[in-house]
Amino acid sequence: MKRVEAAHPAKRVRVWHQDEARFGQQCTLTRTWAATGSRPTAVRQTQYKYLWVLTAACGETGGAVGLMSPHLNAGVVNVFLEQFARELPPDEHAVLIWDGAEFHKAKTLAVPPNVTILYLPPYAPELNPVENLWHYLRSHLWSNRLYSDYDALMDAATTAWRAVCLTASLIQSICACSYLPAAERQELA
Repeated sequence: MKRVEAAHPAKRVRVWHQDEARFGQQCTLTRTWAATGSRPTAVRQTQYKYLWVLTAACGETGGAVGLMSPHLNAGVVNVFLEQFARELPPDEHAVLIWDGAEFHKAKTLAVPPNVTILYLPPYAPELNPVENLWHYLRSHLWSNRLYSDYDALMDAATTAWRAVCLTASLIQSICACSYLPAAERQELA
């Protein structure tokens, strides 16, 4: 962080986390409230249409940027990075923390000048607070439902994403990153 701040002295440096999730017709089954003694039914779809939801979230500000795509590769990630960079205020520089997925390390990756990429250690999804966002969306909004086709999936994914990710206080709560303040204190010592 100190190196990024030193390289961009005129900018406010903010930490963002990014991840992708597949959302499809084989949705999550979750518990539901029901009268004592009853056995509520839940739908379980067995069709195979899906889409990818890419999201970057800032636990400090509650900001979020997202993209929906029918497939996922380095080209889609480049489109997401371009969109993400455009959404940043002109006086900010983003440190984008993500995992080491193949498309995050592709040679064709085009990182915008107002973004610095940092990689999480391998096999450490618990360090990425966007994983909490996927859990929240799946357990609260994407579960126990049927989707007739790709358009229905896109509508459901978009509606749920907007309901959660455009509410800064929810993102601040869901994507809070408790390890960052401790790491910053260690750097200052």
